Amino acid sequence: MPHAFHVHNVSSSHLTSKLAKCISRRSHKLALPFANKAAKRPTTGPLQTPFRFDPSRIPTEIWLRILREATSFPSHLFDTPHEPSFLEQEKCRARRLPAYYGNLFTKRSLALVSHRWNSFSREFLYEFVWISSAAQAKALAHTLLMEFVRGVPQSSGWYIRRLHIETSTLNRCDPIDITTILDYAPRLTNYSDRQSVKRSVYESSDPRCSSQTHFSLLAQSNKELRRLAWTNYDDLPIYMHMESLLTKPSVLEYLEIISTSLSCVSFAPYLDTPHITLPALRSLKVEVDDFTFALLAAWDIPKLEALSVVSCEFNYSGRGFSAFFQAHGDHLHQLELGHSSSLVESQAPTRDPEPLSLAKWCPNLRELICSADTEWHWQTPDWIPPHILLPTHPKIEFIGIRDIDKRLVETDDTFTLLEQLCSLQRDAFPALRYIRDLSMESHVMRTYRPSTRIVNFWMQLLKRCQEQGVWLEDLKGVNITTRTLKRASMDIYP
Repeated sequence: MPHAFHVHNVSSSHLTSKLAKCISRRSHKLALPFANKAAKRPTTGPLQTPFRFDPSRIPTEIWLRILREATSFPSHLFDTPHEPSFLEQEKCRARRLPAYYGNLFTKRSLALVSHRWNSFSREFLYEFVWISSAAQAKALAHTLLMEFVRGVPQSSGWYIRRLHIETSTLNRCDPIDITTILDYAPRLTNYSDRQSVKRSVYESSDPRCSSQTHFSLLAQSNKELRRLAWTNYDDLPIYMHMESLLTKPSVLEYLEIISTSLSCVSFAPYLDTPHITLPALRSLKVEVDDFTFALLAAWDIPKLEALSVVSCEFNYSGRGFSAFFQAHGDHLHQLELGHSSSLVESQAPTRDPEPLSLAKWCPNLRELICSADTEWHWQTPDWIPPHILLPTHPKIEFIGIRDIDKRLVETDDTFTLLEQLCSLQRDAFPALRYIRDLSMESHVMRTYRPSTRIVNFWMQLLKRCQEQGVWLEDLKGVNITTRTLKRASMDIYP
């Protein structure tokens, strides 16, 4: 037995050595092709270096795509809505302007890398221009003029797609600078003037500074201009300024008109206004007088769906206001009433207008946006309508409320506001399914360390909404739940 054991041990060692040799040969065979390839390299020729990345060989299209992604604006601050809606409140200037300057700094840094990157970045540097002071408008106009004098093949104005003018009241832009900019920017898609162009109370002797000139220059972008926000500074009716732009076939989808002075009816009778057709217009925001409402009533706007309306003279019982809704009300799906009920009543305390028939003139209305600034009225002691101009509607499914924060801050008593919001669920709006808080300040008060009073208010409102089968939503359209309110009250965030 010991002898047998010794033989077995030797045989095992012999087998192990054979396996080791076999593995060694196989490894050598696997490595041999690579060794042969290395041996076949020429030894007399120049030394071959491994492949290196060469940025100069990247196609121009790839560079443009890279720079586009690197210089894109924050979507939540600068993207324009694709659907016709006023649910998103105007972005706060205090938030948008620093974000714009930060993006502009990035673009300028990339443009200074090299001559090639400078040519690539030029398109993105000028695609969106925000003018916040008169000096900036003058500097841009001077740049465009100097490029013309030097004979630059492609003006920087060719790349301007969005022009936003928003300055302080005492720092408005010179009209001649705006004329120069519009003259060299023929491819505008968005033009917005937030009451930021300087106008004299006396008639200007320079025709280049007139509103008609600006509109004639905007007409050169007529095939691409999709969003227009215009401020009417003088007493002329709006169609006399916009005739050169609006009488041509247009792709305009959003139009905003603000009048800073009241139009005079003696300029033209209602029946002599030109026929204007806007076949693609889907959203209209107007802050005009009754005469201008009468002019807008004669326009052909077949696709109008969203309307934000303010009567700058508080004449909601005027002939023009009613004519406008009789002409376009059946197309509307969303309506925002800019003036709150309290403001309408305070500005016309002695008037006894005939009750408006907005529910009759707007039979297809589904969404209403109004302010929380409304008060109890003796004629309706049991409930508080959302707005005096539209106390009831059989088909409204959604009501957005602005300025809830103001009501919560003004007084410690939230009973009136709670009853106002709860009264929306009664027989006046039988189809109501959604109530949304459209106030950013109210959203912050509710979600970031809210006080006990605020939490109790939203808890009571949520309970009443659940009893009626109505969804209560926050600013982003997310449902407000008991769990989120408790998390906020305990300073716990998901």
